[in-house]
Formats: sequence, structure tokens, C-alpha cells
Amino acid sequence: MNVGDSRAVLAHRAEPDLTSVIMPPRHRHQHSADGHVTEEIRRQFDECDMTELVALQLTMEHSTTAYKEVRRIRSEHLDDPACILNGRVKGSLKVTRAFGAGYLKEKPLLIWGSSMLQPRWNKALLEVFRVDYVGVLPYITCKPFLRHHCLGPRDKFLILASDGLYEYFTNEEVVGHVEAFTSRFPDEDPAKYLSHEILLRAARQAGMGFHELLEVRQGDRRQYHDDVSIIIISLEGKIWRSSA
Repeated sequence: MNVGDSRAVLAHRAEPDLTSVIMPPRHRHQHSADGHVTEEIRRQFDECDMTELVALQLTMEHSTTAYKEVRRIRSEHLDDPACILNGRVKGSLKVTRAFGAGYLKEKPLLIWGSSMLQPRWNKALLEVFRVDYVGVLPYITCKPFLRHHCLGPRDKFLILASDGLYEYFTNEEVVGHVEAFTSRFPDEDPAKYLSHEILLRAARQAGMGFHELLEVRQGDRRQYHDDVSIIIISLEGKIWRSSA
């Protein structure tokens, strides 16, 4: 279950995809003989590298980078052409589902002394931060995405991280880096390793050295990289020292 744009990525050993060759017996005569099905299953096993770790994203992206989320918000606010502005909800927030941010999700109320319906939390903000609230429906929601996954022996570790990690890595790259690092340094913390790699990539992207980036004041560092939280959970009973 998730809300927001953080991700849960599961690393598990690859297995052959047999959905196209396994079918109920009553349908087999329509497509292929049993012997052909057996050969196809054997071929799938031969072609699948079951030692390879595969990245499986268990969460849904709740941000304006997700087309389904943008379409949902626009369909709920047909009377507001600026519901998505500059890649953000009302030009303010990239996430489309979240806890908090009441100024974008509460139903507008009649404010004392005003003839217009306004959301009270939006009204409570300084004028420069307020949004032009159109209609009576909330712009964002905290309704979660739910997915079931049955853990098995092929599942190796789970990566929980905020979106800042994925500004520099794909899901597959993250899994590959963690696998390589833990194979070489089994007693070290892969979360700290990833945070170090993020800083290296952020520094390179900004055209500066790693230590030069570290010398930038904490508040000013947001110009170069987002705050990132990373937790890596072993599903094989390993205990790493910490998370980053």
C-alpha cells in the first residue's frame, strides 16, 4: 500500500514467463498440442537466466509524471484548465496523492465575511502561497494504491526510497548496484553506498567535485539534489548496520 511518489522495489530472481504457454486443457486443442506446449516450456526455461536479479516495482507513482494521475485530476476538474500547471498540481505540488497539503484536498467552505466558497486551509496561507481553488472537489487525495505480492524464496531484498533516488537511477540500476555492493561487501550498508553514489552523480551533473558539493550549505544543497531517504531490507535474514 502506498501514497505519494516514494517507491518500493523488490529484487528477485528471474523466472520464465509461462503465461503464454500454460492454458486450461480444454483450450489446448485450439492452439497447440501437448507436445508443443512441453517444448515451449522447455525453451522458456532454457532462455531464462534464473540467476539474474530482476527489479519489480510494487508501488504506483502518485505524481504528475504519471499520465493516469494527470488524467484523473483533469477529468475531476473540467472547469479548471490550470489544475495541472507547469507539471504540478495547481502549479504547486508534484505529488498527486499525499497526507497533509490540506489546502489542495479539503472541500471548500463558506468563510465568514466572504460570499465565495473557499478552502479554509488555502485561506489560512499567506496570499503569495494560495492557489486559485476552482469548484468544490479536492485536487489531491490520500487514497492509497494497494498491491498484493506473496513473498517467496526467489525474493532477495526490498528497496524503500523517496523519489530523489530515482532522479539518478532506474529501478534496474538500483537493484544491480545493491547486488554488486552486497556481494563484494556483505557486512557494509548498501543504503549508505547508494546515498554516496547520489552525491557523486549530483556533483558530476552540477559540474563540481564531490567534496565541493559537500561544502555547500545544507539549505542551498536543495539546488543540486533532493533530500533522499533509503531503507534496504534483506529478505534472506541479513542485517545491515543502518539506513541512509
